[in-house]
Amino acid sequence: MIVCNPPWLPVRPSCTIERTIYDHESSMLRGFLGGLAAHLAPGGEGWLILSDFAEHLGLRTREELLAMIKGAGLKVIDRLDVRPTHPKVSDADDPLHAARMAEVTSLWRLAICS
Repeated sequence: MIVCNPPWLPVRPSCTIERTIYDHESSMLRGFLGGLAAHLAPGGEGWLILSDFAEHLGLRTREELLAMIKGAGLKVIDRLDVRPTHPKVSDADDPLHAARMAEVTSLWRLAICS
């Protein structure tokens, strides 16, 4: 099993600390997916923990994510979803309130296509 929880927003960081939340052009996500099959043992799984927050902000589509997965020779064998409960979800004054209310974080269970 290989687990990855990449930064969730595919935008350019402006400083080093922002690299924890910004993944310019989804390079880390693409790198993980692109190299995963080569590192999985037969029957192994890759677990991707990823929020759909970028989708709600129009920064990446679900179709793009699924195309990255398929293009890497992987298939989704399961997905577990959870909605956030942190305080910002309830903050109607937050300019990102609508996106935070719609956000879902998923555990994507991936395997090599057979």
